[in-house]
Amino acid sequence: MEKPNLIYINKLAREDVSVKNTLIKVVKDEFPIEVKEYYFSVEKNNFKEIEANVHRIKHKFSILGLEESYENANKFEHNLRENKLELSQKENFEKILEVISQYLKTI
Repeated sequence: MEKPNLIYINKLAREDVSVKNTLIKVVKDEFPIEVKEYYFSVEKNNFKEIEANVHRIKHKFSILGLEESYENANKFEHNLRENKLELSQKENFEKILEVISQYLKTI
């Protein structure tokens, strides 16, 4: 499984520690809220809301260097748009949410 990293954030920051810290803070502030919203939409079984939440969250995958997970989230989002809920995709998506949540506690 891929591991989150700060490679892309470091590229964006271009050695500017202030910019790097701001980008990390944005991710750390937004991610837990977006995850809560995702799980709330799952509880309601509202495919459109789940899709919208997956769309918002998947960009954090890319920012944290999780390109394969980003592509998987894209497929998950597409299936939701077609009103299909693939359990394996949902489980994989939720596993990476947990991996990122744990990672964000360490940075």
